This record gives sequence, structure tokens and C-alpha cells, in this order.
Amino acid sequence: MCRAGADDGGIEELATEKEAEESHRQDSVNLLTFILLLTLTILTIWLFKHRRVRFLHETGLAMIYGLLVGVILRYGIPSTSYHNKTPPSCTLQAGPVSTVLLNVSGKFFEYTLKGEINLREIHSVEQNDMLRKLTFDPEVFFNILLPPIIFHAGYSLKKRHFFRNLGSIITYAFLGTAISCFIIGNLMYGVVKMMQVLGQLTDKFYYTDCLFFGAIISATDPVTVLAIFNELHADGDLYALLFGESVMNDAVAIVLSSSIVAYQPTGANTHTFDASAFFKSVGIFLGIFSGSFAMGAVTGVVTALISLLHLHCFPLLETALFFLMSWSTFLLAEACGFTGVVAVLFCGITQAHYTCNNLSEESTKRTKQLFEVLHFLAENFIFSYMGLALFTFQKHVFSPIFIFGAFIAIFIGRALNIYPLSFLINLGRRHKIRGNFQHMMMFAGLRGAMAFALAIRDTATYARQMMFTTTLLIVFFTVWVCGGGTTPMLSWLHIRVGVDPDQDLQPCGDSFQVLQGDGAQSEGQSKTKQESAWLFRLWYTFDHNYLKPILTHSGPPLTSTLPACCGPLARCLTSPQAYENHEPLQDNDSDLILNEGDLTLTYGDTAITANGASSSSGPEGSGGNWGVNGKRSDSTSEDALERELDTREHELLSRGTRLVFPMEDHA
Repeated sequence: MCRAGADDGGIEELATEKEAEESHRQDSVNLLTFILLLTLTILTIWLFKHRRVRFLHETGLAMIYGLLVGVILRYGIPSTSYHNKTPPSCTLQAGPVSTVLLNVSGKFFEYTLKGEINLREIHSVEQNDMLRKLTFDPEVFFNILLPPIIFHAGYSLKKRHFFRNLGSIITYAFLGTAISCFIIGNLMYGVVKMMQVLGQLTDKFYYTDCLFFGAIISATDPVTVLAIFNELHADGDLYALLFGESVMNDAVAIVLSSSIVAYQPTGANTHTFDASAFFKSVGIFLGIFSGSFAMGAVTGVVTALISLLHLHCFPLLETALFFLMSWSTFLLAEACGFTGVVAVLFCGITQAHYTCNNLSEESTKRTKQLFEVLHFLAENFIFSYMGLALFTFQKHVFSPIFIFGAFIAIFIGRALNIYPLSFLINLGRRHKIRGNFQHMMMFAGLRGAMAFALAIRDTATYARQMMFTTTLLIVFFTVWVCGGGTTPMLSWLHIRVGVDPDQDLQPCGDSFQVLQGDGAQSEGQSKTKQESAWLFRLWYTFDHNYLKPILTHSGPPLTSTLPACCGPLARCLTSPQAYENHEPLQDNDSDLILNEGDLTLTYGDTAITANGASSSSGPEGSGGNWGVNGKRSDSTSEDALERELDTREHELLSRGTRLVFPMEDHA
């Protein structure tokens, strides 16, 4: 009997080892599947770029390949399940628990909870182990795939156009997302009520579920549109409006969804409206967002201070430290109960503003390329998984009425977001957001990685499973149809392309092109002052004089900006390299602040500033200020330039991001 017991134990150990080896092999095959998907996507992208194909973006291509592989895995691989017996029954008074210990023949085994199973699927739960393992843990998306995507958005932000349109971007991102959320939520609640009347609902679907769906589906991700904009060099301010809205909108959507989940009215019915619970959710929203913002900014500042150490002699260590500090921001915010998406976004903006000035040239290139590659791979991985999940996810709930109603609600919510807010924004903007820009913003409201990640994070209930399936189909439609129609839409709306958004001044024959403002319509007078908010001007002055000298090796020493009584403190806080650095501050934000003498036009050998002053490189130009008509001018105001240009019957053309001053008729 002892020998038989030993033989049985040896057989069990061999079976366990064999099962572990089989599991390891399947995990390797799963990862290999995704790597091959990405490889195939990259090769096809190269072919598309070589052939200048723009009707399908790389994300849409990744989704198509994911769909094809999902079909093969779903219907082309035989079942390998061995769970065909009726499961044993167990009664727990306290309900399901996360961990269960079972005594099997004197040995204790631990089992973890994976979720509830429908009775009709009780014999096919693991009919294919590969399909089951291909369904990733949702935390993988939030902790591994999302951080590089969001950080890269903040780190590569074009601050010039972003801050130029900051007020509009914040309005669209905060107020627009809230409007879209509540409009979609209320419309979908009407759809749910209609489904109840028609008998199309098989389980509970509450009003808070509808609001939650409105929050997650309001997260826009126009990655396809922005990629085409960048490739075609579309209007810089339109690009900034769409990009800024999508970046900030993702952060608002995730905090808004968390606040809706935290909505808990008092009393027996937890799904009725309660004023105290509502204001509590609003407080949670403000607290989470502000706390996440502060954590991201503080982490970025800490990284900047660490980068002041003499790490530039070791570029590899410098890059590794930068990478780890940036990624830890996301995890730190999540661990503290805040939102990692908001934290890592503002950490990226802070890193680009301060830390990047302290890195060596080699580390600067490395960090930029590193996060660019991680962003590219993570984004395409998510879109590939979307296509795969349509066939490998085993809890889909397809409801044609809910899906059709969701498309209508999203269209109405986007329209009531863009057009009314654009009207209100234009009341306070000197350079208006034109109608064709508004139509393009309406068309470009695609849904993508963030909406998918929020939907897949919780699929435990019937309502959440229906939301996930609907979100997946909405992402497919918007990426393929709206993304593929971007180029024809640009042409149909007469939005100019081929404009370099990063070039302020560019001589063109006898005329001069000047970067200016928000892409306004033709106006009758030139405006040389930058349309920057007074609050940003104050911030720029404070940042340039005090924060940059403390957090970077560049900038004016604090001894020249602080009062004389603060001399010892200024010498203590200023980096020694700041005294030795005679190069100008590496600060692109200075492009945002244009004073009266900051803008210079060159015509022939005469340089004209925006305040009317001019200088000539010829022998006759050394004696004073001259206008474009060759007459001497003593005016130093902005009106002088306008009077001089008016005498030549100039035409002021504001198109996209350029003002064109034709000085001579070459007809």
C-alpha cells in the first residue's frame, strides 16, 4: 500500500509538471501570435507608406489583422478542453469569495475566482484553452500599455500651438466631455427603457450604467486623423485643437467614469438620484483630477532635480532613470487612489519642459526615440487585440437596438458638444474657429484605445458586457470609416494642407509669410501680438525667472532675478552651470509671447519690425528707421506698420497658420 501511494504521488507530480509545461508552451504561442501580428502590421505599413496609401491607417490595419487571426483561433483550432463533467456543488452563505481552499485526498489546493458563468456555457467554459488565455487581464492595459501612450502624448506635445489654444482646448475637454457624457447617458437610458418594453433586456441595466457608458464612450482618440494631419501638414491650430482635446479628454473621461462608479446614494435603492451623493461625486472628480495633476507635476519636478546631478557623463544611466521615474508616476498615482492617466500626462509635459533641458544630447535622443517606439508598439498592440477580442472574448452581448442607439447618441452628443461650445468660444476669441474647422472636429471624434481600455476593465455584469461589445463595434466603425475618410473630408471642407506648423517666418520671393494666431478669416488689419491668455503670460514670466533657473542648467541666474537681499539663497539654488552657460535658454515657450518689437519682416535688404521700425543692410540704411515705401519713419507703434502696408494696398491673408503679405504684383 505504501508503494502504491508513492506511485500515485509520482504520477500526480508528473501530471502537474506536464500541465505546467503545456501551459508554458501555450503562453509562448500566445505572445508569439501578437508579435507576428505587430510584425505583419509594420511590414504592411511600410508598403502603404511606400505606395502613399492613406485610406487606411496603421491602427485600422492592425484591427483587420487581429480580426483575421481571431477567426482562425476561434474556428480553426480544435477544442482542447477536458472539463466536461458536471462541477461539484458548494453552498456559501456569504456569497462568492476571491480565494477557495479545497482538500483533495489530504492535499490542499487554492482556487481563485474568475467570474460568474451562465448555465448555458457551463460545459464550454474552457473548450479552448488558447482562447481563454488570449483574453488578457484588463490591468495589463492600464499598468503596461497605457502609460507609454499617455506619457508620449505629453512629452511630445507641441507647446506652441497647444498653449496658443489652451482656453479652447480646456473648454472642449472639460465642459465638452461632461456635456457629451450626460447627453449620451440620458439618450441611452431612453434606449434601455425601450428595450425593456420590447423585452430585449435579460438582466438589470440602471441609469448609472448608462451614465458610465456615456463617460467611457466620450473618450475620443483621433489617432488616425492626427496621423494624416501630421503627414499632410494640415493646419497647426486645428491639429492642436484635436490633439489637445483628445489628450485632456481621455484624462477627464477616466476621472468622470470613476466618479460615476463612486456615486452611492443612501437608502435601500442605490440607483436613484440623491443630491448629497451627486455633490460627493463632483467632489471626488475634482479631488482625483487635482490630486493626479499635482502628483504628476511634482514627480516631474523631482525628476528634473535628480537630473541636475552629474549623470550626463553616463547617458545609459541617465536614460534608465528617466524611464523608471516616468513610468513610476503612473503606478504611484494608482497606488494612492488617484488616476495614473492624468498623472503621467502632466508628468510628461513637465519632463519635456524642465528635465529635457538637463539631459545630455545622447540621452535626449534616446528618451524621445524610446517612448516613441513604446507608444507605437503599445498602440498597435491594443488595436490588434481589439480585432482579436471580437472572436476570443467569450462574454459578448450583442444587442442591435442598443448598438444602433449608441451610434445615434454619440453623433448627437458630439454635435451638441462641438457646435454650441465653438459658438461660445468664438465670442471671446479674436481669431475665430471657422465653420469648416468645426465640421472637421465633429467628424474627427473617433473612439479608440482609451474607450476600449475603460470598457474592458470591468465586464462582470450583463450591462458592462453589453457596453464592452458596443464600444468595440463603435471603435471599429470610427477608425475604419471616419479615419479612412479624413483625406476626402479635408478636401471637401477646403482645409489647407502642406503648411509647416513649426516654421514662423519664411521668406518667399518678394513677399513674406508669418505664423500668426489661430487661423482666422481674412481681416482688415494686422495683429502682431500673440493671442495668449494673461494668466499664461504671468506664468511664463514666473517660470522663466524663477523655476527654470532652479530646475534646469539653463536660464538667467537667480542672482539677477531675485532681490539683492536674497543673494545667498539665490546662489544656493542656482545651478553652477547657469553662470557658465552663455547660450540662450532652451525654451520654446518664448515663441508664445510676442511683444511689439518681436516680429520682424524682411523685404529685399530692409528689415521691418512689428512696431514700425526698420533697418537696412545697404549703405543708405544705416542712418535710421525706414518704412517699406522707402520713406523715413519715426513711429514706433503697431499702427505705423499698418499705415506703411496700407499705402501699398497690401492684402492680408490669414490662412491656416500663416499671414501672407504680398508686396508686389507679379501678374
